[in-house]
Amino acid sequence: MDKRVKFNFEIYFTNGGSIKGEDFRLDISGNDISDKELADYLVKDLRLLMVGETRILNKQVFGEKHKRKSINATSGNQMLIDLSHTIEHGLITYKGLPAPIVCDYLSREDSKKFYAPGTEFQIGKIEMVTNTGTYIDSPFHRFEHGKDLSEIALENFTDLEATVISVPYTDTLKVTKEHVKGYEVRNRAVLIHTGWDAFWNTEKYYENHPSLTQDAAEYLRDCHVKLVGIDSHNIDDTNGKSRPVHTTLLGADILIVEHLCNLSLLPADGFTFSAVPPKFKGVGTFPVRALAKLR
Repeated sequence: MDKRVKFNFEIYFTNGGSIKGEDFRLDISGNDISDKELADYLVKDLRLLMVGETRILNKQVFGEKHKRKSINATSGNQMLIDLSHTIEHGLITYKGLPAPIVCDYLSREDSKKFYAPGTEFQIGKIEMVTNTGTYIDSPFHRFEHGKDLSEIALENFTDLEATVISVPYTDTLKVTKEHVKGYEVRNRAVLIHTGWDAFWNTEKYYENHPSLTQDAAEYLRDCHVKLVGIDSHNIDDTNGKSRPVHTTLLGADILIVEHLCNLSLLPADGFTFSAVPPKFKGVGTFPVRALAKLR
């Protein structure tokens, strides 16, 4: 059932004065919402300035049909959808590549030697290959003289107009040119939704997975897309040794994102896509926190 929240609020301004409300009701996404998220929503939706302390009182979450067409309580006029898998110690993303090692470089217990009583810190240590989790490929991944992650402008990673093309793995494992025709794709991120992410971190995920064909990649290249993503093990068919989709797209400076998830939560269009990696020199692939921003 849809969830709504009822609450009272008090908002105080740093230059004096306040506003208060009782039995305010709001649609929410999920089963709960924090006091801070509620306060942030009110401040943004009411376009308030000079806000200081906020108080949410008598909050109650209950089941009731949503009153608005879209649920945007957690981010004002927009909703964010996480499209990334969680990276954790021992995760296998690609068979044959080592799993990440996630551990303490400085543990909280050891940090007590260096700081005052009650003041502890943790400094983490990560050892991994760059093809881990949900990651982005830049031209340097495939071509020696292609652009690495440090050479690609932020606008190529961020807030791209996007289109979802659904090709269920239950129908076919080969996404062809015919599957990707008839959509708005020029200068967009094109996300191929196959549903294969349902098998993430299982043996089935790694073999006989959905992929694009060369003619699909050439069609998207010729339509001048900016990025192509897929919720599968690889955008290429990994049964062979050639990688025509990587070669075609990265050769045209079109970025690739693999191992996406949650594409089923997205509309066909009307949202933007972001997948921003760190600014590494000499690196062509790296994990991203991929996300969709619904308007």
